[in-house]
Amino acid sequence: MAEIDVYGVGNALVDIQTQVADELLTELQIEKGVMTLVDETQQTGVLGKLTGSSLHRCAGGSAANTIVALAELGGSAAYVGKVGGDEIGSFFLADMRELGINIDVQPANGGTGTCVVLITDDAQRTMLTHLGVSATLTEDDIDKQLVEAAKYVYVEGYLLTNETTKAAAYRAMDLAKQVGTKVALTASDPFLVNMIRDEIWDLVRGPVDLFFCNEEEAKSLTGETDPGQCAAKIHEHAESVALTLGNQGSLIVNGGESFRIQGVEADAIDTTGAGDMYAGALLYGITNGMGWQQAGHLASHAAGRIVSQLGARLDNKFTEQEISKFANMS
Repeated sequence: MAEIDVYGVGNALVDIQTQVADELLTELQIEKGVMTLVDETQQTGVLGKLTGSSLHRCAGGSAANTIVALAELGGSAAYVGKVGGDEIGSFFLADMRELGINIDVQPANGGTGTCVVLITDDAQRTMLTHLGVSATLTEDDIDKQLVEAAKYVYVEGYLLTNETTKAAAYRAMDLAKQVGTKVALTASDPFLVNMIRDEIWDLVRGPVDLFFCNEEEAKSLTGETDPGQCAAKIHEHAESVALTLGNQGSLIVNGGESFRIQGVEADAIDTTGAGDMYAGALLYGITNGMGWQQAGHLASHAAGRIVSQLGARLDNKFTEQEISKFANMS
């Protein structure tokens, strides 16, 4: 099997994005700026409230967004996640395959998961996630050949909230360690770190080579208040750390070296997928000949672009010439 850059493992969801007023969040009684799990009835009710609104949909979920970002930059990727045999599931598969992403899954019985992304005027995104059949991903769905063919296996932390999907995540990481493939894990959300802090530490001390987190997640995980101290504490156990700092840029630590990556000025209107985009661009860079600092600058610019538009897919894509400039940075 031909070598690929990254094999992503995640909850396969179709993202449905729209702009709303703060009053709708109050009416729905949901916490602003975080991800909330909802059941099918709740999700149907929310979508009913959005009738007549302008909706945008695309194949999504955290790891899927990262894999899409890598593919759109020209990287090679595969992905595994469960979808249903419904129209939304068919849309997800077609959307991913159109980008050249290797995804070979048998549709499951039941409805495909959805993530309704409510974007307010301050660019905050509030996510309501109905997992649907994405929660039925099992360890049997992990393809050993694809793990072996990949330079990195990328696992989203959200999988750790469900015993079945957690088993799939651990299977992917275990196989990676067996065949010499590196493991990248994203913390996914502050609520997740607060809920399973000890388990995340066990993974950082164990199979994880590259750990992605934002400032809030890093502080929650480590108990430190300074981002540099947070990254250093995580780096005591993980070979590489990528800690994002919002519009202040990011901090990358690899092999004892620390790189402060400047933020990119952007008129932020939607922060959906910023962390996923950053991870995809960084993974693209380090698997395609860039140094960590070069890849960090590419990732920072990619995140800056994604927050200045609606949705988790770049409207203004990077050209080969632009990517080569990052690769040639000293």
